[in-house]
Amino acid sequence: MKIIEALLQDVPLPRMVKIKQNFDAPEIEDVALAVHEAIGSAGVLSRIAAGDRVAIAVGSRGVADLPILTREVVKAVKSTGGEPFIVPAMGSHGGATAEGQTEVLEQLGVTEGAVGAPVISSMDVVEVGTLDNGLPIYIDKNAYEADKIIVINRIKPHTAFRGAVESGLMKMITIGLGKQKGAEAAHAYSFKYMAQHVPEMAKVVLSKAPIIFGLGSIENAYDRPAKIVAVPAEQLETVEPGLLLEAKARMPKLMFDNIDVLVVDEIGKDISGDGMDPNITGRYATPYADGGPEVARIVVLGLTERTHGNANGIGMADVTTRRVFDDIDWEKGYANALTSTVTGTVKVPMFLANEELGVKAAIKTCNAFDMSQVRLIRIHNTLELKEIWISESLLEEARNNSSIEIVSEPSPMDFSVKAY
Repeated sequence: MKIIEALLQDVPLPRMVKIKQNFDAPEIEDVALAVHEAIGSAGVLSRIAAGDRVAIAVGSRGVADLPILTREVVKAVKSTGGEPFIVPAMGSHGGATAEGQTEVLEQLGVTEGAVGAPVISSMDVVEVGTLDNGLPIYIDKNAYEADKIIVINRIKPHTAFRGAVESGLMKMITIGLGKQKGAEAAHAYSFKYMAQHVPEMAKVVLSKAPIIFGLGSIENAYDRPAKIVAVPAEQLETVEPGLLLEAKARMPKLMFDNIDVLVVDEIGKDISGDGMDPNITGRYATPYADGGPEVARIVVLGLTERTHGNANGIGMADVTTRRVFDDIDWEKGYANALTSTVTGTVKVPMFLANEELGVKAAIKTCNAFDMSQVRLIRIHNTLELKEIWISESLLEEARNNSSIEIVSEPSPMDFSVKAY
């Protein structure tokens, strides 16, 4: 018997129970209609003249119904006689290449055939100013040369800093439209100053580029659109902070605290910029963000197909498997780390031969007083939190929570099925 197997052979795996976490989750029934209502109520279409070339900035995140949001904005622009085109607005993502960023949009369903406007992708940028501290500010050249610009993004808490605005429209303007150079500049002084730099840099871009409005979506706890709003450019600084507070209130969570072991079936850039959302796991790569549960050990069992080997965030895990290690395309994650200046996300955790040994290693090292009563939760990923698995030791807490529904009887942990 190998030494690792010998060390872990007596570690008990808990019996698991499937539960449903029920969140208050309003959802928009007709997303296309909601887009047009939002744009109409904001009165922003009058800013587009017939013949205007209109750049629509679209990012790399898995925003709910992104193709629909984009398609309907395209239709709205065309209704005025404008000539829309899509610009990838994703900083250094997609390997920091024009082709790679086009491929990212294709994977998200944003193609000319799907949305009715061509995708014009380039990493060329224009410097539009500097901050007082000397940081340069950039914007995509194709967008800058357009007559008008519209940005589309989901508004949500960031994974590495806290501020009046975090992930959303102003960050899209600063980092997404800034491409590789803009992202690098925004991250240069670390996330410690990001809450200050994002709005300051966005204000410079707004003063220099023809941005007319942003279309923001807020998603419910099941990652479905709960609210869609069009914000005129001049109102972004005052309106977006309130939208962020709404988004935070809609975030899902794990309905348990003091977790010994959190098992995550898959991580990936299509799930979170950090592979797994630290707002859910409570495990952050910087000291400038906080929140979420106390978790002693995190185990990652796989990478998503759409992440294409980018395992940014794997460094936040304590344990993973040989299969995950072999699936990693290190250059992709390193590119993210070099741009963000956060290196902890790409460090290598302990990796074991298989999933069972990985989970046992986490249980053995979590310092639970009684390993047979380990407080263990298994999720598919940090986006899908309606149905999760909990160890039998958490069953009584679950029964006492009116927002939790017990779905199954206790059964042995099964690594042949995923946690959903």
